Amino acid sequence: MLAILRIFALFFAFIFINIFVFIVCIVRPFHRDNVHVAGQAYALMSWIVGLKVVVRKNDKIDPNTPYIFIANHQNSFDLITICKAALPGVVTVGKKSLKWIPIFGQIYWLSGNIMIDRKNSGKARDTLLIAGEKIRQKRTSVWVFPEGTRSYGKGILPFKTGAFRLAQAVNEPVVMVTASNLHEKVRWNRWNNGTVYVDLDAPIILDDSRSIKQWSSFFHATMTTKFEQLNQELAKEDVANR
Repeated sequence: MLAILRIFALFFAFIFINIFVFIVCIVRPFHRDNVHVAGQAYALMSWIVGLKVVVRKNDKIDPNTPYIFIANHQNSFDLITICKAALPGVVTVGKKSLKWIPIFGQIYWLSGNIMIDRKNSGKARDTLLIAGEKIRQKRTSVWVFPEGTRSYGKGILPFKTGAFRLAQAVNEPVVMVTASNLHEKVRWNRWNNGTVYVDLDAPIILDDSRSIKQWSSFFHATMTTKFEQLNQELAKEDVANR
C-alpha cells in the first residue's frame, strides 16, 4: 500500500516540480543559478521515498570561485539526492539525447547545461572547449559525472579523463562530490529508508606533478575511499540507533 501511495505522490510531485522549474527557466533562460534551483526542487522528492539527504560542504569551497565538480553516478535516485549538492553558479555536462525527454529535456537545456554527443568524440572535445569558455567568461562551475554512466551498485566505476583535461585547461580546482551508497537503498514499502550523505571535499588544483591519467587515477582512488568511509559511517549510525 505504501509503495502505491509513494508512486502516486512521486508522479504528481514530479509534475508540479517540473512545472515550477520550467517557469523559472522560461522567466530567466540560461541563468547561472537555474541548475541550483532545479537541484533543490527535485531534492524535495527525497522525503517521499523515505530518504534524508545530508549535504556536507568543505569550508574551503569559495562561492565566488568556479570549480570542476566531479560526482559519482549511481542510479536514477541521483536526481533527488546528489543533485541537491549543486551549488549556485554550476552547470552540468550531460548526454545530448536528454533534450528529447518531454519537459525535462527542455528544462535541462534552458538551465544552461552543456550537452555532449558521446557517439562523436570530436564533438565531445568541442563541448569541453565550450565548457572552458563558460568558465572563463561567466565564471561558471561545471559538474561532471566522470564515470560516464550509472554504476548500479558496482562501486566507483573507472573515470574518463575529460573533466581533468578541462580543469587543467582552465586552471581551476576540482571539487570531489561523493554520495553514499544508493544501490537497493530504497524499499518502496519501508517508511524510513535512511540517510544519504553527500560530501563536497576541499578543492584541489591540478598541477604538473601528475599527468592527466594520473590525476584521473588519483581522484578515482580518493573517491572510492571516501565512498567506503561514508558507507561505514552510516552503518555505524544505524547500529547506534537500533
